[in-house]
Amino acid sequence: MNLFDVYPSFNVEPVKGEGPYIWDKNGKKYVDFYGGHAVMSIGHSHPHYVQKIESQLRQLGFYSNSTQNPLQEAFAQKLTQMSGYSDYRLFLCNTGAEANESAFTLASHQTGRRKILTFTKGFHGRTSAARSVTDLPKVASVNAQHEVAKIPLNDLYAVQKHLQTQEFAAVIIEGVQGFGGVYVPNSQFVEQLAQVCKATQTVLILDEIQSGYGRTGKFFAHQYTSIRPDVITMAKGMGNGFPIGGMLISPEFTPWKGMLGTTFGGNHLACVAGLAVLEIIAQENLMRNAEKVGQYLKQKLDTIAGIKEVRGKGLMIGLEFDFPVQALREQLLYEHQVFTGISGTHVLRILPPLTITPHDADWLVNALQSVLCQTVINY
Repeated sequence: MNLFDVYPSFNVEPVKGEGPYIWDKNGKKYVDFYGGHAVMSIGHSHPHYVQKIESQLRQLGFYSNSTQNPLQEAFAQKLTQMSGYSDYRLFLCNTGAEANESAFTLASHQTGRRKILTFTKGFHGRTSAARSVTDLPKVASVNAQHEVAKIPLNDLYAVQKHLQTQEFAAVIIEGVQGFGGVYVPNSQFVEQLAQVCKATQTVLILDEIQSGYGRTGKFFAHQYTSIRPDVITMAKGMGNGFPIGGMLISPEFTPWKGMLGTTFGGNHLACVAGLAVLEIIAQENLMRNAEKVGQYLKQKLDTIAGIKEVRGKGLMIGLEFDFPVQALREQLLYEHQVFTGISGTHVLRILPPLTITPHDADWLVNALQSVLCQTVINY
């Protein structure tokens, strides 16, 4: 049987990882400035993470949510400490798309409405409703049934015009747009958006799936403002490679049995993986490191000729160029052993583990300088 071939992939086969580094099957060492789509928050094969999962697996790997699981409570308490949302409640699932789907369900139950307002260049997942609010050019017809309106980011007038109809269950916005080009929403706009949502009784969903878990220097990117969203969705860096997703849900929502559900969400292995990630972020002060090394990296990148714009926060950085970047990305990987991501055609996406050092940052900067000096004329 052959694989269903939907993923464009590089000719690299990773077999080992440690911290921000990866080794391929030939023993070649790479520095990981992509983190597998911002998943590797604490780096590869962290000893504490490995020990916690191994220990739990020897006891009990999985049982469903039909039984008691104190690990979920421990996870929730640690998440409270790290995020500051002590009066919110936690629902655990498996992926970011599932978290967003569950958030739409909550919003619809709460408001009795169906429409969702979202923003151009947004990305929220590949399941049905999540894909419908994602700004992708190719959307399967089955997703077109959802009632969705897309408006430009930072357009307060468009928000007011749509929400005053009282037809929208929710607005969903990313803490920092990732897939769409690493655009940071204007802080004043985010504050005003929250006010309009409250005035129109519209649920505000903050998608922190890529921008959360310390990546921007705050636990959540929206914490650079004073807002408190109704629902916060999470995934990516939660489990450092173990599939975990979740929502933080404000006290405004009242749960009832059967309102939401998941087979695998919040299982024993997922909870210990999530706990290990939070413990390491706290013990190693990785949010501060993300802020500090992110500032260092952006300052260095700003000096490189050939980069049109550097944007983002912390260790969520987008580099925009005047030319398509696919060839540049391949040169960085094959000639300089640097993994990077991509957003659209003209933006490199930088999403390394939060453990990287200024020395690691210099590896990327030197590689970019070398490639751009040699080849920028050819692009």
